[in-house]
Amino acid sequence: MASCHRSCSSTQFPSSPIVKILAIGATGFVGSRVTRQLMAQGHQVALFHRGSTTASGLDSVLHFYGTRHRLPNFKAEFERFAPDVVLDIIPYTEAQAQDVIQVFNGCAQRIVAISSGDVYRNYEGLQGQGSHPPDPVPLTEDAPLRETRYPYRDLKGLDFEFKQNYEKILVEQVLTSQPALPGTVLRLPAMYGPGDRQHRFLTYLQQMFGQQPILLDEEQAHWRFSQGYVDNIAAAIALAVTDDRAAGRVYNLGELETPTLVERIQLLGNLVNWPSETVILPKDQLPSHLQTNLQWQYHLAMDTTRFREELGYIEAIAESEALGQTIAWEQENLAAFHSK
Repeated sequence: MASCHRSCSSTQFPSSPIVKILAIGATGFVGSRVTRQLMAQGHQVALFHRGSTTASGLDSVLHFYGTRHRLPNFKAEFERFAPDVVLDIIPYTEAQAQDVIQVFNGCAQRIVAISSGDVYRNYEGLQGQGSHPPDPVPLTEDAPLRETRYPYRDLKGLDFEFKQNYEKILVEQVLTSQPALPGTVLRLPAMYGPGDRQHRFLTYLQQMFGQQPILLDEEQAHWRFSQGYVDNIAAAIALAVTDDRAAGRVYNLGELETPTLVERIQLLGNLVNWPSETVILPKDQLPSHLQTNLQWQYHLAMDTTRFREELGYIEAIAESEALGQTIAWEQENLAAFHSK
């Protein structure tokens, strides 16, 4: 199987033996980019997905169409494809992870699964669900995990098919419990970039384009929350898929250093020549729509040292370029919206 034995300073990794990869759900925001990068490296990729998302450049790969709960029905077809690695972009529940083990045990050599920074205990604290003091940041892969389960089950207003049983902690436990099918867990940060349906920076950019000040809660201003440019995260995922050294490991992905929110806003402001400033106020002096019940002393900055040192990962796209591309994309969206 392929290995990348030197630092990967671009999304084009060094030449390596072809790996057969079955990717589950890899047609969306980050998944489509991972698929295209693996194809560009010469690997053989097949996709299992519902067919509801179409991404350019994926026509030449083998497609298996089905909903997640029908994964076991494709076992014979997957065995004929005989993947070396299974990449699961969307394992949300314990039952889904169990299906992956049942289908691919004895068929694939290893699994790479996408997890999230919401597994950490600080996420619980941020939501006001824990009484423990904040864990120090940056959070390593060995930092305490949440003590409660199913973090989105009671979240009102969240339209998410799997919110009742969503639990990445249980997913991780299942997918790392099979010695015969080693699992790699990748805990992703918040991602930004062209195509981001959450438009993470849009609210700030709109205020900047309007030459308005940005008001922040004094605790929120100093909050640290790991983020990552989507193309860089896709390259990191592709590296974990094609490097055997990742087998059996848990990795945080994201930026090398995590700025505070006010520092991140200033980075954006510098790139658009924002003439105003951030105004930091006590919570009770903010307009009501800017007040939240989040506990900002619980930071979600993740330490990515392990992934960088063990697999030699380096971002291909610098932060200023990544933010610049994101800003340009948002400007195009705004122009198209106003033209309508």
